[in-house]
Amino acid sequence: ISFPWQKREISNFDYLMYLNTLAGRSYNDYMQYPVFPWVLADYVSKTLNLTNPHTFRDLSKPMGAQTVERKRKFIQRYNEVEKNEDLPAQCHYCTHYSSAIIVASYLVRLEPFTQTFCSLQGGSFDVADRMFHSVKSTWESASRDNMSDVRELIPEFFYLPEFLTNANHFELGCMQDGTVLGDVQLPPWADGDPHKFILLHRQALESDYVSAHLHRWIDLIFGYKQHGSAAVEAVNTYHPYFYGHKTDLNNIKDPLIKSTILGFISNFGQIPKQV
Repeated sequence: ISFPWQKREISNFDYLMYLNTLAGRSYNDYMQYPVFPWVLADYVSKTLNLTNPHTFRDLSKPMGAQTVERKRKFIQRYNEVEKNEDLPAQCHYCTHYSSAIIVASYLVRLEPFTQTFCSLQGGSFDVADRMFHSVKSTWESASRDNMSDVRELIPEFFYLPEFLTNANHFELGCMQDGTVLGDVQLPPWADGDPHKFILLHRQALESDYVSAHLHRWIDLIFGYKQHGSAAVEAVNTYHPYFYGHKTDLNNIKDPLIKSTILGFISNFGQIPKQV
């Protein structure tokens, strides 16, 4: 059987939105917001070459395994965690690729997400150096530099240029190097134009390379590599609290434990339902 997506009758964007919906993800829930992949690894070139495989992120690996060194560290963490008989916390990642704070941080320059972000942060913006200010530095953090950052993207990266500009002139602070936060810094190939960034980024999502490899990422996020031995092998396991089916809140009598788990999920995210 050949499905419409395999026959290229629907776009990669539409197919990902369809899968997100099937998996219970919705724009109405920041904790279960639609999740989209980083598709590019080139944020330094003057022009974007969509025929070069090295331009793209490795879609067969989660964000925590994009470099050999980082993958090694996460495997080491997994092997070092002692198993707890009540609730095994053996996992590669104690943070998640999609959460309310990740969504709000990406969209912080647009209302109502500005207020959402501030409320999640205790009433104010975060330290400027931790704010979303550069596509390149965010990619480097999530794919290489920060062991507590494995975030993926949201759909807006492929259609909404407005979230990249500080049209409301929010005072987002000043970084340690003196940079005043304003519009999001874009890769050289976008020429400082949010519309060009969105256009090229969407072209990358719909490119032949991504079309040929996207199913591997889908296996990680929505499919059989989500949990179990396949997830362990793929370096793709998360804290047990992130898996809704593993934590039956109705059977937890202790209100403190229950509220701790709920707080954990609301802060750090949830694995999509398996499709």
